[in-house]
Amino acid sequence: MRQKFTRRRFLSAVGAGATYLALASTVGCELAERISRAKPATTSVGPFRSRPDLSPPAVEVAKRAHEDTAPGYIFVAPEKGDSGQGGSLIIDNKGQVIWFRPLWGTHERAVNFEVQTYRGEPVLTWAETPGDYVIFDSSYREIVRLEAANSYSGDHHEFLISPQDTALITIYNAVPQDLTSVGGSRYSVAIQGIVQELDIETGDVLFEWHSLEHVGLDESYSKPGEDADYPGIDYLHINSIDVDHDSNLLISARKTSAVYKIERNSGEVIWRLGGKKSDFEMAPGARFAYQHDARRLPDGTISIFDNGTTVFHNGFPEAIEESRAIVLELDEERMRASLVREYTHPDKQQADAAGNMQVLPNGNVFVGWGRGLAISEFSKGGELLFDDRLQPENRSYKAFRFSWSGYPSDRPAAVAERTSGEEVRVYASWNGATEVESWEVLAGPRVGQLKSLVKVPRDGFETSMTVRTSDPYLAVHAKDRWGRVLGTSKAVEPRS
Repeated sequence: MRQKFTRRRFLSAVGAGATYLALASTVGCELAERISRAKPATTSVGPFRSRPDLSPPAVEVAKRAHEDTAPGYIFVAPEKGDSGQGGSLIIDNKGQVIWFRPLWGTHERAVNFEVQTYRGEPVLTWAETPGDYVIFDSSYREIVRLEAANSYSGDHHEFLISPQDTALITIYNAVPQDLTSVGGSRYSVAIQGIVQELDIETGDVLFEWHSLEHVGLDESYSKPGEDADYPGIDYLHINSIDVDHDSNLLISARKTSAVYKIERNSGEVIWRLGGKKSDFEMAPGARFAYQHDARRLPDGTISIFDNGTTVFHNGFPEAIEESRAIVLELDEERMRASLVREYTHPDKQQADAAGNMQVLPNGNVFVGWGRGLAISEFSKGGELLFDDRLQPENRSYKAFRFSWSGYPSDRPAAVAERTSGEEVRVYASWNGATEVESWEVLAGPRVGQLKSLVKVPRDGFETSMTVRTSDPYLAVHAKDRWGRVLGTSKAVEPRS
């Protein structure tokens, strides 16, 4: 049964009491609520005193997490801007930083930052431009760095670890092509999409699919010369790969507004969903355009981030009215696609590019609105439960929610500053540690003779603590909920 979640319903759900919190805000809940109802608050969060090398961008919490929000952290990969570094970023529902790994190069960018499973263990993965695919373990150590094979340069749009522990990646490849059939030059180029399946251990190619062998230029809604980023015609623009229940592949192609099911051995197209040559009759509301992130769900439906609820004229997509996240049911006997559910934002997000939809284990739906900049969680029934905002300069290609336990291999960081007489301000942090519940400050006359002074609950990424001591050395213990010491910083001398 189709369910329509209207703007009116969402506005009613959000209500007038939506509040805003800044990333790493340290004011009390009551005061924050009163202040944030007046206007959104967005502040810089770094650099931190204990980690001056980290300056992640600010994230605005536009609607605080509802009690029905799914457990887990938020995973984004913001681009570098004037107000913050770019990189891989984990935050909690309050916008507090959990882990941040900045990229230092001017042209480097992290994309598709998420949790996947490799060899039965949860790992962090992302594509790192230009052309690398990275896997980190739960201690934040790099265990794999892959590149595309056969002399190709990998693309950032997809990095999927399959159930067989292989890597599925996308490649954009310029090929000399006669474009007169689509209004272009005889001597031009077409950007074809290549899918590679790689053995993660060896980097060997297990499967390689070339779009020009299976999908014609006439399926594209793109025109030669319309995209300044690509010569000739970027006719397909693959932006996601998924493994279907029968181990064949689902490929989303933005420029043909279609999802293709590909036979994993031969590469033949089994069916097309959407686009000019859809093998499915598209029921009312089921048609999508310029989409991202097509995924087969456990119940057999398919989720898609539809970049526009698009008006079609003579079979061609025209104006983007509103982006949405949709779930489609495919009747593969009658070859009919029907809309099961759709999720739209109360602010009518218009994402001209990027974006994703993630159905969470509890049935909630997590949506990264791409260039729309919002990050939202909805109940299965469509209630907006949580909403974040990125700054335009720090946009993230996708956003996810995952449960994650991190155990850094390095030590906690601590800095001490003597403010007056015997009063010392201590700042402590441990980038990526998810199990720290409290900090214990120690002091002593020598590095090997430190005694406990005070224990303080963890307060965000960096916790500040004031102690009174004339001893020349201080350190901190990071402790879990049971009081066990998880890690100890180096002993430091207070700065004047």
